Amino acid sequence: QVQVAESGGGWVQPGGSLRLSCTASGTYFSLYTMRWYRQAPGKQREFVAHIFENLNTKYADSVKGRFIISRDNDKKEAYLQMNNLTPEDTAVYYCSADDHFGGQGTQVTVSS
Repeated sequence: QVQVAESGGGWVQPGGSLRLSCTASGTYFSLYTMRWYRQAPGKQREFVAHIFENLNTKYADSVKGRFIISRDNDKKEAYLQMNNLTPEDTAVYYCSADDHFGGQGTQVTVSS
């Protein structure tokens, strides 16, 4: 069973930055596709970004140019660097390792 856990959320003013972290257990972390999703109040969960084992990345149009996904296989962690945040980025952010989700997510609130 792969255990996934997100951290790093918080409150930030518009234009600010946050860095989210995601840890995933398992021997084969380097082979996982790591993905970030988010769910805003009253909305469906949406894809944010993913990073493949070969380090190729893809972003949702809404975050392209502002968010950067990365990974450290030695630490078994993935990251989401979020810059120039706007109130529309307010959501609970979730991470997955292949099809394994953490469940709790981490809250990101952007407001003045």
